[in-house]
Amino acid sequence: MSGEKQKRIEISILGYSRLEVLSSHLSPAVVMASEKEAALAAVPSDSPTIFDKIINKEIPSKVVYEDDKVLAFRDISPQAPTHILIIPKVKDGLTGLSKAEERHCDILGRLLYTAKLVAKQEGLEDGFRIVINDGPKGCQSVYHIHLHLLGGRQMNWPAG
Repeated sequence: MSGEKQKRIEISILGYSRLEVLSSHLSPAVVMASEKEAALAAVPSDSPTIFDKIINKEIPSKVVYEDDKVLAFRDISPQAPTHILIIPKVKDGLTGLSKAEERHCDILGRLLYTAKLVAKQEGLEDGFRIVINDGPKGCQSVYHIHLHLLGGRQMNWPAG
């Protein structure tokens, strides 16, 4: 997909680019030019995130799966032909994987199982990748745990 076409798609989805949306949850003085900079500028907190606004239908998204525990929707800046974010509906202090406690085992398992269901639904029988970014050096820009489901093309190794 050309950069121009992707840019038009991003604008048509929310009226803003991914970085503009992410930056709206950061200090107004922060101007970011990349996902890496967005991650380095993001501040972990239990405050509502962009994902909370998506869960509450305050921000539109292209939902591909929803149940009482999780929500899966298309990423507005896809890194593969299929790029879906899978999030728990209740954060419960789980801002990132490094914050997981034993009480989070059920929701973590549910997120992975949902990834399997969505991958099948999306026709990714030949394979897919699951990514969890954690912390600034892991390039996490939204502090509400989430899985990236990537597929539809040959993945490379090493990742990142």
